[in-house]
Amino acid sequence: MQTILGANGSIARELSKALAASTLKIRQVSRNPRKVHEGDETVVADLLDGRSTADAVSGSEVVYLVAGLQYNTAVWQDQWPRVMRNVIDACKRHGARLVFFDNVYAYGRVEGLMTEETPFNPISQKGEVRAKVATLLLDEIRRGNLQALIARSADFYGPGDVQGILQTTVFQRIRAGKPPQWLGTPRALHSFTFTPDAGSAVAVLGNSVGAFGQSWHLPTCQEPLTGQAFVRLACEAAGQPFRLQEIPGWMRKFLGLFVTALHENEEMMYQFEHDYRFGSGKIESAYGVQPTAYKQGIELCVGAGR
Repeated sequence: MQTILGANGSIARELSKALAASTLKIRQVSRNPRKVHEGDETVVADLLDGRSTADAVSGSEVVYLVAGLQYNTAVWQDQWPRVMRNVIDACKRHGARLVFFDNVYAYGRVEGLMTEETPFNPISQKGEVRAKVATLLLDEIRRGNLQALIARSADFYGPGDVQGILQTTVFQRIRAGKPPQWLGTPRALHSFTFTPDAGSAVAVLGNSVGAFGQSWHLPTCQEPLTGQAFVRLACEAAGQPFRLQEIPGWMRKFLGLFVTALHENEEMMYQFEHDYRFGSGKIESAYGVQPTAYKQGIELCVGAGR
């Protein structure tokens, strides 16, 4: 049994599709789980409750923690350590291997390429939370208490990522005939992981015993790409002239007074105001997986809305 904690999200769905090639036993776990395949098992569970989490993990060979919490600093500070502790304890109790899907917040601002060797140096409150929970898991691995790995992604995009920031600011606006928007500096480089690539690679790692005990960056296109170039590719894919509406910082902060998501994202804006480069050479070399080119990925995203 391979169990997905955090069913229904874009990464969970892509992971489910990829896992079907290696197992017929997939368990979808969340507060409102839905099947991806007809034979999927669904389990209702609250990861903030230790017993509920343990029951959901029971009988699992591999557990994938891909859950997302409300994008709110106070919620993260309170709930992420509890979720991680409950999941770790459940996996230890039932002898399951754990795959944790993580982001790059713990790195803070990085000059140059982010790799698996980049130290944690968070400069945001959300980054401090991610560093705390990742360290909690890494400590369990080092002590030999648990077989686990961290699969880390850059900011992601994909045809099924309907709630992502690029879906709102770029793809939905193009479909509506409006100029795409960009938060931050559109001339800064920014890496993006394609969600189908992420799901496939997480499935590969979860079914490779030798991958455990390590951190892995998921396959991400290494073509240098600015926000401006991303939008240009999206406009070309839609057969529209290039247009880009840059949202200045003062307007973003003003809108943040009324839009909670913008307010909560403000501390993370360093990622869009400076170069953000994510390397994935380790997994590409070890497992031969190759990331989707930006042009192809963006074309699929634009086409998905037609």
